[in-house]
Amino acid sequence: MKRRRILGGGLLLGALAAAGLGSARAASGNRYYQGPPSDHFDGHRFFNPGGAEPNGFSDLLRWRFAERRAEWPAAVPVTPARPARRVNDVTVTMVGHATLLIQIGGLNLLTDPVWSERASPVGFAGPRRVSAPGIAFADLPPIDAILLTHSHYDHLDLPTLQRLRAAGDPLVLTPLGNDAILRGTGLRCQAMDWGQSASLGPLTVHAVPCHHWSARGINDRSHALWAGFVITGPRGALLHIGDTGFDGGRPYRNLPARFGPLRAAILPVGAYAPRWFMASQHQNPEEAVDGLLLSGARWGIGHHWGTFQLTDEARDAPPEDLARALAARAIPSSRFRALAPGQVWDIPA
Repeated sequence: MKRRRILGGGLLLGALAAAGLGSARAASGNRYYQGPPSDHFDGHRFFNPGGAEPNGFSDLLRWRFAERRAEWPAAVPVTPARPARRVNDVTVTMVGHATLLIQIGGLNLLTDPVWSERASPVGFAGPRRVSAPGIAFADLPPIDAILLTHSHYDHLDLPTLQRLRAAGDPLVLTPLGNDAILRGTGLRCQAMDWGQSASLGPLTVHAVPCHHWSARGINDRSHALWAGFVITGPRGALLHIGDTGFDGGRPYRNLPARFGPLRAAILPVGAYAPRWFMASQHQNPEEAVDGLLLSGARWGIGHHWGTFQLTDEARDAPPEDLARALAARAIPSSRFRALAPGQVWDIPA
């Protein structure tokens, strides 16, 4: 199938990076990864098999100048959580955006950690956080591992990663190529392709496909892979996806057969408007509900909303749209919660 070309949502952040930040290898080479072609790597770039790929600076301009953005508050109140040092079962604490603390089976995992004030390659411009982190950095428990889903600035924040390295020695599990971006941090990294797994004490972390793309600037688009993660172990199986388009449900359909019943799925529910621009790369809350059902997960956590204004919807639109989508399917609202920074959920068995 010929790949459709569309620009997904991460970005103006790449456009900011295009201002000349960082050096690039020759245009014919991949900046981060060299390896044999596969069903999602053409020898130069990664891609979504049969799916949509980003392009179109003209589309970016059309979005930014033809569409109207909802007005967000300058700041919202947050009551930070103070997590336990260790948790025997499963507890998830929302830090903000795609950053969550997953405490499972005595281990502490962070997803896409961002404690910086902006999701941007520069400190003076780019999306600024309107909610403080839901856990103060000083109150973090010892972090055993970081699940890093892809290279966009709202997910891969080098200053935060350097702070985490200074505070301890967590292992970073990340898709192919992103380890090259992290070389200057001193962090231990294990790069994974779709379908590969890594052992983490009593847990196993599996890299699974999702529908997205990657970039840090204009010369590295899709030079690093993107992925979701399934965490399996004695406390059950958890799915975490940092960013994805719904893609006809393909990120979810094969999970029950491979991993059995999932205890919980942590899914993006924000950054989805306008749909003509975002649909291929960012699912909306209705699609996230469909994904929850297709994945077979008993519980759902919604993230990727309310911290950085990346797209046009109002700040409170994602939880409101999620509530409507759940009601339309007669699913209790308690089953799928869009967590706000500082909120904690002890996931039921």
